[in-house]
Amino acid sequence: MDAKRQTDAPAIDRLLQHLRGKLVQPLDTGYDEARKVWNGAVDKRPAAIVYCTHADDVIETVRFARATNRQVAVRSGGHNVAGLSVCDDGIVIDLSRMKAIEVDPVHRVARAEAGLSLGEFDTATQAHGLATTMGVNSDTGIAGLTLGGGFGKLGRKYGLTCDNLIAADVVTADGRLLHTSASEHADLFWGLRGGGGNFGIVTAFEYQLHAVGPNLLVGSVLHRYDHARGAIKFFHEFSRRAADELSVDAGLITLPTGERAFNITACYIGHPEAGRDALEPLLKFGSPIESSLEPRPYLQIQSAGDTLFPRGRRYYWKAQFLREISDGAIDAILEVYPKAPSPSALLVFQQVGGAIARVPSSESPYANRDALYDCFPLAVWDSPADDQANIQWARELWSAVSPYSTGGVYANNLGDEGEDRVRAAYGENYARLVALKNKYDPTNFFRLNQNVRPTA
Repeated sequence: MDAKRQTDAPAIDRLLQHLRGKLVQPLDTGYDEARKVWNGAVDKRPAAIVYCTHADDVIETVRFARATNRQVAVRSGGHNVAGLSVCDDGIVIDLSRMKAIEVDPVHRVARAEAGLSLGEFDTATQAHGLATTMGVNSDTGIAGLTLGGGFGKLGRKYGLTCDNLIAADVVTADGRLLHTSASEHADLFWGLRGGGGNFGIVTAFEYQLHAVGPNLLVGSVLHRYDHARGAIKFFHEFSRRAADELSVDAGLITLPTGERAFNITACYIGHPEAGRDALEPLLKFGSPIESSLEPRPYLQIQSAGDTLFPRGRRYYWKAQFLREISDGAIDAILEVYPKAPSPSALLVFQQVGGAIARVPSSESPYANRDALYDCFPLAVWDSPADDQANIQWARELWSAVSPYSTGGVYANNLGDEGEDRVRAAYGENYARLVALKNKYDPTNFFRLNQNVRPTA
């Protein structure tokens, strides 16, 4: 790498002449901190990290990487579980300092730069009583979330994040900055709405917003593990019959006492008083250990999971979609979940459907619109010595549930799992994505992602 760095020195000097942002290399102070991402299990050493502050920085860095034949990773929030937002020996194009946002409360539109976190975006839009679908961990970056589809509490009412995308500025592999929308470079715009980072680096997004909050009604119940079978069946029936205004998620967890439990949380997207009747069956079922029903600020709801998933812990998961939670799936889950080697491990049911399912699958690359749940074991631990045990547990539980799945998967929940799983994310849209890749990135310059390989 040293010889390569010496060869690149003149090119780096030229890049620095045009760069508004900051470039960090291995010998610089702060390099080890700069190369970290959310998942502490990822340990990669890039040749340089470029903190961009403007789209021009992205263009110059793309040109530099092409000229020096360097691999490129693109990072916003750095939440990719497989660590695809950082790379060994290549160039990390970091967007995290591009945080401008403009909210038009009259037309209910937000223009947001790609370095914003979900929490920063939500804070800016909630200042006007507005929001759009965003994820469940406030320090996730809006860029990766949007480009992969975008789940969140508002999804069943207002669709995926990508369904609410109305325009995007993108730097392509040949160093052009294109404004895309349904009327400008419409083919590329289609690919950005769920096709991941395959076609370029988005520097700014424009979203449709909706009136939300400031408070939403949230109901939560916690059931003992020996009641989990019945509680999971109730969750299945309750959630699949729920109106679009209800977002219902659930999971197997381990309490601080070491006891296993099953938790259900439901959020009503509307005026809190209007949601009480809809949430009443949740509170009446069974004999929960704990239950609550109260209005909570939307911003608090959006950051509720932050303490569960702090930066720097070690993470691994494998996800798959379900159309139903069958008895066979419940048997498999209850047999394997207790084997989790870490008390932080979860088995998650994230509800989808509703408005998401009413968008034709051809409208965007996101193809698995007929699913009702995203189901995945989530391993969380701290010591590298425990890597194998935790990863093996997650894979075992995923395999046990796999016979009951649709075979599909959410692109943003994919790790480094190979081409077949990427095809499973995009289904019948995969061939169209390959054609777009051939047009906009025929050399596969943008390949550190859930990669759609070109045939050109």
